Amino acid sequence: MGWKKFFSKEKKKDLDEGLEKTQKSFFSKIATSIAGKTEVDEEVLDNLEEVLVSSDVSVATTLKIIKRIERRVKEDSYVTTKQLYRILKDEIAALMSENNTEDAVDFSIPKIENGPYVIMVVGVNGVGKTTTIGKLAHQLKSKGYKVVLGASDTFRAAAVDQLKIWAERVGVDIVHQGMGSDPASVAYDTLESAKSQGADVVIIDTAGRLHNKINLMNELTKIKMVMKKVVPEAPHDVMLVLDGSTGQNAIEQATQFTKATEVTSLALTKLDGTAKGGVVIGISDQFKIPVKYIGIGEGIDHLQVFNKHEFVDSLFKDTELE
Repeated sequence: MGWKKFFSKEKKKDLDEGLEKTQKSFFSKIATSIAGKTEVDEEVLDNLEEVLVSSDVSVATTLKIIKRIERRVKEDSYVTTKQLYRILKDEIAALMSENNTEDAVDFSIPKIENGPYVIMVVGVNGVGKTTTIGKLAHQLKSKGYKVVLGASDTFRAAAVDQLKIWAERVGVDIVHQGMGSDPASVAYDTLESAKSQGADVVIIDTAGRLHNKINLMNELTKIKMVMKKVVPEAPHDVMLVLDGSTGQNAIEQATQFTKATEVTSLALTKLDGTAKGGVVIGISDQFKIPVKYIGIGEGIDHLQVFNKHEFVDSLFKDTELE
């Protein structure tokens, strides 16, 4: 199934609306930066560099994009400011396609021989981790998977309570213990329960405390080791949830978590409520880790599988291209 077939008109509309603040902010800044100019020159490129950085694309990724555009301008000798939009779109799309990661096509989960497919979710408090888990559980259940949640963020009573609410709302099982319980013990019990039920997917919530990276690393390592006693290959996916509305802070969190543990996928939340959606470009480029899901609204169906092509198309929607 191709990505164009997978993205229905409804999903595309949701994505366009979710990125509207970013799109309007991004291109109003570009329009201001090239006002009165007809040709792309050094001043236009300097202004564009400022726009990209201020749109949370990140300095490192911005410099790559500007270098690519400079090469195109040099090759073509004369590039109009109207053509700049097309070149910018092409180069952002190319950069994101070169990050050696494959986009997921839908919410499918690989079949595991000796147990459920285990997703361990990491991220700091407040990024939308629990909400993402709930929405992902809903999508997976909708596809016919039997899902079990594990409440291993035992340091906050609110985290366990929120996950229980989501489990009830979605209609999936949850394994939890009291506040202050050993997170690894909860993870172990969750996998044992899921395996006995013949569940397809387990999603384990964990506590993210960046103020002490050593403790975080030790805790996540312990959870992994304990889960392997039940399902030897677990976790199959370590998903880092980041708040897209925090811009550069999301990149810093990704840097810290990738140092603390192996991260195999990313989910970016709250893109609908921010003009900082450009952070997706920087994160995709810098970390070479698949951005698997994006949150583009508060509704239970507003967690989408991330697709680079559709993201760039929505970002440049209604832009005058030549």
